[in-house]
Amino acid sequence: MKLSMYAASVPVFSRQLTNLRSILEKASAHAEQRKIDPAVLVAGRLFPDMLPLSKQVQIATDHAKGAAARLAGLEPPKYEDTETTFAELIARIAKTIAYLETFSAIQFEGADERTVTLTMRGNTLTFGGTEYLVGYALPNFYFHVTTAYAILRHGGVEIGKGDFLGKV
Repeated sequence: MKLSMYAASVPVFSRQLTNLRSILEKASAHAEQRKIDPAVLVAGRLFPDMLPLSKQVQIATDHAKGAAARLAGLEPPKYEDTETTFAELIARIAKTIAYLETFSAIQFEGADERTVTLTMRGNTLTFGGTEYLVGYALPNFYFHVTTAYAILRHGGVEIGKGDFLGKV
């Protein structure tokens, strides 16, 4: 059986965002229980030149909604990057999951052959659909989800691999 572009993207993004939402909920509870200002964790970084947790979540959701839209031949919705609290980041994830739920497998027919063009920082990148999903969108998505996890783990939040992977 051939793996469809839909199956390799939308359910993968939705599942991992659901896990990330649970991790953020644990982080919020951790901050409350330990009397830590949640803003410290939301602004947390692994190293000064890296982006903070809030930006990691924003970029992860951007990759998920962007990849789904582009592979379906649509323009991705734009979100304002204004989240500064756990509640706002969790709401952004929920909004992204709800958006992903609007897609059907039919919209992804031919997505492997679709040309995806991105313009970033003055550079234009052009991919075939499969190359875009497997070589760009999924690796970037997982990079930012993993970095968000690592920032929180480094901040003392009691999470583990099972939280990252979710229920199997």
